[in-house]
Amino acid sequence: MPQAVVSIITLVVVVGALWLFLTRTVIGRGFSVPLRTVLRRSETAEYPEKPRPVAPRFHGRHQLNRYPDGLEKCIGCELCAWACPADAIYVEGGDNTELQRWSPGERFGEDYQISYERCIFCGLCIEACPTRALTMTHEYELSERTRADLVYTKDMLLAPVPPGGKDTPHLDREVRTRGLNYYGGLAVTPPTLHGGDYQQASNAPSARAGEVLPTGTPPDTDLEPEDPAVVGAENVLRSRHAPGGSEHPRTRREQPEEER
Repeated sequence: MPQAVVSIITLVVVVGALWLFLTRTVIGRGFSVPLRTVLRRSETAEYPEKPRPVAPRFHGRHQLNRYPDGLEKCIGCELCAWACPADAIYVEGGDNTELQRWSPGERFGEDYQISYERCIFCGLCIEACPTRALTMTHEYELSERTRADLVYTKDMLLAPVPPGGKDTPHLDREVRTRGLNYYGGLAVTPPTLHGGDYQQASNAPSARAGEVLPTGTPPDTDLEPEDPAVVGAENVLRSRHAPGGSEHPRTRREQPEEER
């Protein structure tokens, strides 16, 4: 056999054995990592002078957002705290008043704390937030000297006041005169409660928001409300308000033996 053919066969066998070693064995796969990168050009990041940009959906420090007029989006529902798997969030809600309004709803986040000693930056808290009040920024420089400094309070997480807005708290009458629609769903309450009609929020811009606010007189609170979702609710109300009617909807025939 010619010497050239022997050399080619030997080279093929050696290359095949090396390829099997690098792809089929644990030690070979470990060696393949530096072999793949040894010929690449080295890349040096000038941190912290020139930090590298992060991915668009990077999970960094949290932020409590505001509406354009300065009202806080957090309503103190504590859903973010319940969704946190590391128990890193503490929320305590408070009630809005006519003289001190912090959010458009009935309640607001009076005390808000996040412990970055526990936080795993999973993003479940921002998924659970119903008003998009809590989001995550691209800030990742969170090193501190003590554990206590890793607990961020509400004043540290709250976003700055937008241009043209006003810092909280606001007066209730000021918020009403703005005519802003703070919610993304239906613009009014059901017409059976406060009058008005259903209109989508997209059809109610801020200039016309006052036209779709609930109007009319509230119902009489002495009347017992009727819930159509309850089976037999109509018969219950009829039997209660009928002259000489019994308060219990069941007849004597339907009553158990022990009640007769």
